[in-house]
Amino acid sequence: MNVALGGTFDPVHDGHRKLFERAFELGDVTVGLTSDELAPKTRHVERYVRPYDRRERDLEAELAPLAAAHGREFAVRELTEPTGIAVEPEFDALIVSPETKGGGERINEIRAEHGRDPLDLVVVDHVAAEDGERISSTRIVAGEIDEHGNLTPDREGRGATRPE
Repeated sequence: MNVALGGTFDPVHDGHRKLFERAFELGDVTVGLTSDELAPKTRHVERYVRPYDRRERDLEAELAPLAAAHGREFAVRELTEPTGIAVEPEFDALIVSPETKGGGERINEIRAEHGRDPLDLVVVDHVAAEDGERISSTRIVAGEIDEHGNLTPDREGRGATRPE
């Protein structure tokens, strides 16, 4: 099975790791990583997003041991539009979170318009932080939590603009 998922992954956290783990359980994985141009457009809160090459490096470091543990292949591809790679014919499943399920449904509409089979939408629930709220990159960047969801009240966040 060929599995797709996409995101900005800045920074990678335990919620992302849960998505990756499920993807590798199902098959070979292609991760669409938002381009530098697309990444800010996908944010609900304005914040600085690290450059593509740095995010790609960190993402590959996360994916390689998971792929090896599951005996799977993986690839990282640049996403330049929100529907990304998942509209391409070679994929069988799309990993989504509860809030991105609607985007997966839209991808299946586009696939149907092109005469392609729908993807199996595999919804992976959020991972809760220490305070019971979901782990998110936005919360990590704001300095509220670390990548594992531990509260970090004494840490300063990254901010909305590129650091000098």
